[in-house]
Amino acid sequence: MRSTFRALRHRDYRLYWSSMLVSNIGTWMQQIAQLWLVLVVLEGGARATGITMGLQFVPFLLVAPFGGLLADRLPKRSLLIFTNAFMGSIGLALGVLTLTDVAQIWHAYVLAFLLGVGKALDNPARQSFVSELVGQDDLPNAIALNSTSFNAARLIGPGVAGLLIHAIGTGWVFMINGLTFASPIIALILLRSRPAAGAQQGTGTVLSRMLEGVGVVRSRPDLLMIMLVAFGLGTFGMNFEMTMALMATEVYDKGAGEYGLLGSVLAVGTLTGALMSARRKYPRRRLIVGGAAVFGLVEIAAALMPSYVLFAIALAPLGFITMTVLISANTYVQTTVPQQVRGRVLALYMMILMGGKPVGAPVVGWVADVFGAPWSFIGGGVLTIAFALVALVFIAPRSGIVVRPRFRPRPGLAVIVDMQKKHRPELAPRPEGGAGQQAA
Repeated sequence: MRSTFRALRHRDYRLYWSSMLVSNIGTWMQQIAQLWLVLVVLEGGARATGITMGLQFVPFLLVAPFGGLLADRLPKRSLLIFTNAFMGSIGLALGVLTLTDVAQIWHAYVLAFLLGVGKALDNPARQSFVSELVGQDDLPNAIALNSTSFNAARLIGPGVAGLLIHAIGTGWVFMINGLTFASPIIALILLRSRPAAGAQQGTGTVLSRMLEGVGVVRSRPDLLMIMLVAFGLGTFGMNFEMTMALMATEVYDKGAGEYGLLGSVLAVGTLTGALMSARRKYPRRRLIVGGAAVFGLVEIAAALMPSYVLFAIALAPLGFITMTVLISANTYVQTTVPQQVRGRVLALYMMILMGGKPVGAPVVGWVADVFGAPWSFIGGGVLTIAFALVALVFIAPRSGIVVRPRFRPRPGLAVIVDMQKKHRPELAPRPEGGAGQQAA
């Protein structure tokens, strides 16, 4: 148990982690309140709800690269204070509009987009800031604990939001969320350590400095492999809010309560996956690629479940595998990319992981409309497996990893590493070296 939470021994990280838990709970409360506002209070319907959700992810395509550049060029503490204040003000603004009965659909659209801008600017700095609060040995654990905070909040926030919407109304939920952003701002001010003020400004245009991150990824087949897997998983596999709603209502003929329960079961799986990942010290590439393939198989199996109860049970391992892959990929990127470009590479990773949702969600929705709700899950699983196989067959060999079938002593896949081709990351926590067959 102590190894699971070992990063919390650092006073500054413990303070920051606790503050982010409070803020994450508020964020999940706003997510539910925002959907309720558009769908029920403003009577926008399913289409307006989908537009509102999509507008939060568009900025990851448009703004995330700038967020990565800022994370590498500015003091992360100051940048995070600004982004948290910005996102908190959005919650307060939506709360005021709702409480004064002047909120309209377009208000929700604009503020959802601005919230996405805040997240796209905040995410690279928040992710890379952790390495300045803990040592290199505790970094993988700290990354996993960040995901634990997010998923613990996912268990708490929606339920609290539902109770508060019923008791005091949607507007006050937005106000409470806005105030929760004061928690990380105060924590950032109280940090004792003084992390690095940011990288040197360097030369070249803003565009050329942003492209440095792209150049790092292009020169690293191992990162290309992870980015491709992340794209398939994020774009087609992880549309859970929409696909679970379709399965609950169209396949199993259930209502809002049962749909909410599915989200809780999935959150139990993701939280468990985050806690287990916190015990894992070194991320391996085969866990990322193989985990994505297993994710696709479990997602297909879940779609074929004959009853609501069995479908709900299948969501727990699906959430577990999802978080295992995501944390391993994030940890691998952070521990193998040089500090001076880490923010830009992380921004590119998040842009690929999250930015495809505005494209993938309509595709998955179209599949559900034409072929039926189960195919929204099956299609997502098949495409996730396809991207994992492409990464394994066409990109992995370029980094010196070859996967071959093995029949003795028992059937399976042999992972062979060519040490002459194998990339050795500058900041890799442990070499994978050794001749012959080994883990990748």
